[in-house]
Amino acid sequence: MSKAHLPIAVFLSGSGRTLANLIHHRDKHDLPIDIKLVISSSGTVKGLNVAREAKIPTLVVRKSEHRDPYEYSHAMFDPCAGSGAELVVMAGFLKHVLIPKAFERKVINIHPSLLPAFGGEGMYGHRVHQAVIDRGVQVSGCTVHYVDNEYDNGPIVLQKSCRVEQTDTADTLAARVFELECEALPEAIRKLA
Repeated sequence: MSKAHLPIAVFLSGSGRTLANLIHHRDKHDLPIDIKLVISSSGTVKGLNVAREAKIPTLVVRKSEHRDPYEYSHAMFDPCAGSGAELVVMAGFLKHVLIPKAFERKVINIHPSLLPAFGGEGMYGHRVHQAVIDRGVQVSGCTVHYVDNEYDNGPIVLQKSCRVEQTDTADTLAARVFELECEALPEAIRKLA
């Protein structure tokens, strides 16, 4: 990889769809990233297979195996620093982790709503889309934001929006918002790189 490629680490907790999208944009659309490490909150998720197939080093760090939030933070971020990652991308990562000083404004997340609406603890995946529909919101979308020590709170990097149709279910809205996420995260990383 050339010097212009931003070294990143990716945190995930599930299928790895967002990681697969980043790999696709790296390989097919010249997204200037070098994925140094993927850290998963579980050893049984498909996202680990996505990383292994792409020959990206992986690590499993279970929050339950660490006695306090500071130890957990070290277990997550020390390997990132060791890998040379300059940016951490939370890609469907569902655990709360404290951001160490060395990584302040160097961690981003993609959230499936237009923050600050429909964010916070417990607001992820279909819960967000169902809440949007239940509330009668007419526009939804996704937000890429810097991560701080509060849920879905850090400064916004970029947002993309779509209409919420009267016929939408959580599934149909989730699919449309995920299409936006597939554009928004690479676009945000290009801005930062």
